[in-house]
Parts: sequence; structure tokens; C-alpha cells
Amino acid sequence: MLKLKGALTSVGKSQADLARAVGVNRSAITHLCNNNLWPKSIDRPELEQKIRGFLERCGAAAATVSTAFDDETAHDDAHQSSMSSEDEEMLLRKQRLTPAAKKAFGIFRDPFDELHSPDEMWVSPDIRYVRDSMYTTARYGGFVAVIGESGSGKSTLRRDLVQRIEDEHLPVKLVEPYVVEAEDNDRKGKTFKSSDITSALLAAVAPLEKPKISPQARFRQLHQALKDSQAAGYRHCLVIEEAHSLPIPTLKHLKRILELEVGFTKLVSVILIGQPELADKLSVNRMDVREVVQRCEVVTLNPIDPADLAEFLAFRFEKSGRKADGFLDESAIDAIVARLRLPSRKRDVRVSNLYPLAVGNLMTAAMNLAAELGVPQIDAQTINGVG
Repeated sequence: MLKLKGALTSVGKSQADLARAVGVNRSAITHLCNNNLWPKSIDRPELEQKIRGFLERCGAAAATVSTAFDDETAHDDAHQSSMSSEDEEMLLRKQRLTPAAKKAFGIFRDPFDELHSPDEMWVSPDIRYVRDSMYTTARYGGFVAVIGESGSGKSTLRRDLVQRIEDEHLPVKLVEPYVVEAEDNDRKGKTFKSSDITSALLAAVAPLEKPKISPQARFRQLHQALKDSQAAGYRHCLVIEEAHSLPIPTLKHLKRILELEVGFTKLVSVILIGQPELADKLSVNRMDVREVVQRCEVVTLNPIDPADLAEFLAFRFEKSGRKADGFLDESAIDAIVARLRLPSRKRDVRVSNLYPLAVGNLMTAAMNLAAELGVPQIDAQTINGVG
């Protein structure tokens, strides 16, 4: 580690401040400070001069400036406690693979870009269970809530369900109502009401019918339309994404939707898809929604098992036409696992965030950084140098 890191702290500046001042990528500055790796895209003496000039303008002592590029080997507790918040492991924004990185690694398609077909979807045993639960509910009926953090693959599974029903030519009508800026109360946005659900179902099964004015008449109209559609051989599945934004009254009203039937046949199945807040709303301890909770199976999209991370990465790279073992060092796997252990809501507790989106963003940033530095292999140092 260079003394440059301490020099920045002494003048109250961050690595991001330095990166902006000298016109270099922040990740490259992080790699320089932590690992003494200089960017290949800029002349080293020129960069040294710019950095020294920045430190002088910020009021650094002459001795600090002159020793900024010396290697710092001492790592005492005082140094660790002085590290700034920018060194904390944080989630990255969406990353794009640069042309330079594609050229450096011989990749013409971003391995972590949006999927274009079901065969590009990596399926672990956990994902397979959630996937099959959604498919079974859509095809045969039921009520399931899919819970997952942002980036865990919920939307991918919804798209997969739509594609699977279409490819298999199943007589299932998926109904996906939505409300722009939906929130669970009117102070934050527009609430998602049961009338929105009723209108979406009616429009899907009887698009030519004019909805009745009164809620009661419209609900009877929907019931008849669903019975007619069922008699024609169709099943109906209500899929609500961002379901954590559903107000409690709307959740309670789902019971009426689930009770629509003809004989012993339920006319509507329901799939809710949402973030962990949805699990809180469907808690067995909430007596106000107990009639819904008792009918709902909750399935959770868990993080990738660290033991499966290498398999996931190999799969993604193979789908882009490149084998990962040529440029991905084994030490990078452990570094990714460590970087994506983030603080939880509970104090002093860290949880895994090894979800596909987070892993993809970190790997893409590491490949961009490696290309900028001219490093031929992604290892733990590269992963830790991503800022």
C-alpha cells in the first residue's frame, strides 16, 4: 500500500476527489493506493506530477508529498480505524463492459448483460424450486409469494414464466396489472387498489365488455367472465410484481379474488413478487391479513451459495463465448464473497449479497479495471481494487 492513501487522509481528501482532480478512473486510483499498480492509460511521471500538485494545493506538508509514493508496510490498528467510509464494501451501480475490456479479454458480448433467452439463465437448486413453484401455480392454481432482494433474479423468473407458457402453448392467461409509481400509501405515490386488479382481470378475459359502474356489479361481471373463459379451457394467473408496495387493504382483498370459483375449481391463481418488505406484510404475526397469509406459500430467492459461485461465473462466461479459467484466478472467488458481505439491518451483522446482479456489477467493474491497468488476470487484488 502506498503512503498516498494516508497523505489523502491527512489533507481531508478522498480517493474520489483525487480521481476527479487528475482525470483518472476512481477504481484505478484505488488500485494505485492499495496495490501500487499504475494505470497503463497515462504516463506514470505525468500522473505522479499531477498527484503531487493536487496534494500541494490541498496543503500537504512537503515531507508528505515527497514520500507519497513510498510503500507503506505497517498496518496497525490506528491506521485501520482511520480508514474513510469510502473503503467500506458498497454495492456498485450498474456497470457496462468497456470496449477496452472486451478487447483485452477477447469477449464480444458482456457476460453479465440482460438475458435474451431462457437457456442463458443459470439455475441453482434454489432457483429451480422457485421457478417450478411459479410454473405450478400458473398452470394448476394456488397462491405463492416470491421474496427476494433487489438483483436476486425475480424479474428474470417472471420473464421466464411468460416465455415458458408461450413456448409450451399452455392455455394460461397471465394477467399483470400495474400502477405507475405504486406505493402502499397515497403520501408516497399512488396506491395499488383492488379495483385496479379487478379491472386488469376483466380486461384480460373479456376485453370487449364495458366494465360496470358499481364495484359490486363489476365484480359479478368479472366472475361470470372468468367462468366463461374457464369453460373455454383457459386458466388465469394474476402476477403482481413490486408486490411489497401493495397496501394492506389490497392484500386483504386478494382473498375475494382467490375465492372466485366454479364448483371446486378456483378461477384465479396468484403470484406475488416482491422485496423482503413483502414477507413482513405476510408475516404470520399480522392478524389483519391472517386470512391471506394462511393461503399463501412464501418462497425465497436466496443468495448464490459461495460454493456455487465459480460455477455461476463459468456459466455466464461460457454463454458469452469465453471460458473463465483463462483469466479468472481462484483468489478472485474468495474476494468476491468477502466484498459482497454487507451490513444488514441488524447491528454488527453482515449478510451475503451474492445475488446475480451484484456479482455481475462487481465482475464487470473488475474486468474494466484490469484492462485499464493492463493486468492479464483478475485476482483478489483486482476485485479489492474496485472502488
